[in-house]
Amino acid sequence: MKRSLNQSGSKLIWLGLTLLLVLLDQATKYLAEQHLDYAQPQTLLPVFDLTLVYNKGAAFSFLADAGGWQRWFFALLAAAVSLALVVWIKRLKPNETFLAIALAMILGGALGNLYDRVVLGYVIDFISVHYDRYYFPAFNLADSAICVGAALLIIETFVYQKTED
Repeated sequence: MKRSLNQSGSKLIWLGLTLLLVLLDQATKYLAEQHLDYAQPQTLLPVFDLTLVYNKGAAFSFLADAGGWQRWFFALLAAAVSLALVVWIKRLKPNETFLAIALAMILGGALGNLYDRVVLGYVIDFISVHYDRYYFPAFNLADSAICVGAALLIIETFVYQKTED
């Protein structure tokens, strides 16, 4: 199975995708802060709200009440992962398009949230999905990019690796 959309091997397209995701993430967070009141849900669908919240922890507010050290720990972790992703993207072969898209999405999400954490001290979340009384933790576009990128990375690992054997 072929994976390449870009036979020229240019890595700049992947960094462009990363930059686009960071810009879209920051734009949506800016709009959320401008148009939403903190912790006041704006219902769009019976299972979907826009709710502005600030996350001082990691995923699902893990360690949010840890006293402040977590801000710099998670910022350092995100910076290290981002650097590793840039190196990985740089080393990709021209035919590894699917993997490049996955890595660029993860990198874009990591950088979007890293910016928030370093500049603001928290990550802006505003997408709320729920059913009845069950709420999934609020998230943002960067979180979505990371999850989609991770899913693509898993697909890459199990589907494309098997077709090359």
